[in-house]
Amino acid sequence: MIAGRDRSRSHADGLEPLPRSFFDRPVLDVAPDLVGRVLVRTTPEARIQLRITEVEAYAGEADPGSHAYRGKTARNASMFGPPGHAYVYFIYGMWWSLNLVCGPEGYASGVLLRAGEITEGVELARERRPKARKDAELAKGPARLATALAVDRELNGTDLCTHDSSAPLSVLAGEPGHPGVIQSGPRTGVGGEGAHQPWRFWLTDDPTVSPYRPHQPRRRRTGLDAGKAAT
Repeated sequence: MIAGRDRSRSHADGLEPLPRSFFDRPVLDVAPDLVGRVLVRTTPEARIQLRITEVEAYAGEADPGSHAYRGKTARNASMFGPPGHAYVYFIYGMWWSLNLVCGPEGYASGVLLRAGEITEGVELARERRPKARKDAELAKGPARLATALAVDRELNGTDLCTHDSSAPLSVLAGEPGHPGVIQSGPRTGVGGEGAHQPWRFWLTDDPTVSPYRPHQPRRRRTGLDAGKAAT
């Protein structure tokens, strides 16, 4: 439990938060450099620590795959804010996803956290993800990661670079993945002009990395489909 903990102390394992200058760079520099870093989610009840193993880069208004491609809206406003903050959004009306804002303020680029290894707080993650068959699946995919870490809309806009050890979200230095063990390829589920950009980065052969799935157009549900869903 961390309630009452001295807020002046350093973070987990003596690691310090990544500085804002880390995030104030082009998204394609930040994304692979996040692989191997440590994400810390702190709540009044406990702390969960995750080693980032898979990410995707989104280049704002220059990227057809980005939420910011058509400009600023109420939903994506956090992407246009200062670097080193969280952008959290709801997808398909079911799941939350956690993104880290980077690049200069107003540019709206960000990195989606797709997967990671829970290295602290495994028991709590298991409670939140009871259907996970093994620990490697606890944060294997962006929705699972957000569920395991109790990420929701309240964390949208959170500053990731604070030195307050009770901050709800922090990204610590960790051990960046060696370039030789980081692979890249197309982003999962992205279609259209952005389908083939090799902007997904992951640790080679890591069991927590999610499987790649190409974009599948969503078809309209018919009355027959609705009937099948109800049976």
